[in-house]
Amino acid sequence: MRIDILTVIPELIEGFMNESIIGRAQKKGIAEIHIHNLRDYSTDRHRKVDDYPFGGFAGMVMKCQPIDDCISALKAERDYDEIIFTTPDGQQFDQPMANELSLKKNIIILCGHYKGVDYRIREHLITREVSIGDFVLTGGELAAACMTDAIVRVLPGAIGDEQSALSDSFQDNLLAAPVYTRPADYKGWQVPEILLSGHEAKIKDWELQQALERTQRLRPDLLDH
Repeated sequence: MRIDILTVIPELIEGFMNESIIGRAQKKGIAEIHIHNLRDYSTDRHRKVDDYPFGGFAGMVMKCQPIDDCISALKAERDYDEIIFTTPDGQQFDQPMANELSLKKNIIILCGHYKGVDYRIREHLITREVSIGDFVLTGGELAAACMTDAIVRVLPGAIGDEQSALSDSFQDNLLAAPVYTRPADYKGWQVPEILLSGHEAKIKDWELQQALERTQRLRPDLLDH
């Protein structure tokens, strides 16, 4: 899988993409992450990528030209399944969307910045608009990093124990059950006895019941899906 990230501040996420699961997935050839500086596509001699909005509104707006030229250059080399724009008013990103996007071959993520992008980009080039929450960030780079991490970690082979990813919170619209490690007794704080029993079927049943209880208590909205 290949993910191309378009940004005006590549330094914000370059290090993140080379570490942990994402870094290992790239070394294994499971994923390719390419970060593109939109300033490299600006025709302005000062490499500007933004301008004042029509209508006298506050803030600055990302211009069409650098974004269009960057996307056009990428599309000339390969077909893309999705061109995603990170924006607070987009569709809420969740685990099912991460699972769906992990099945794609090539995607582009355009990081919003300033007051947003010229709306014509959204009308003519973007195939999906995505938000990671009902809050505003300085730029979409952190959103792109979160999305990339969630997508890559469910790719086959990205995690050594693939069952670990399948048992994460939200995979079945349930929160994960509690987990424990050694020692079994720490300051008198005991690990549930069932987990020490070695009885796999009973442990699985306990795990499901705990997941249901925690979801009902903490995120009952998930059970409505």
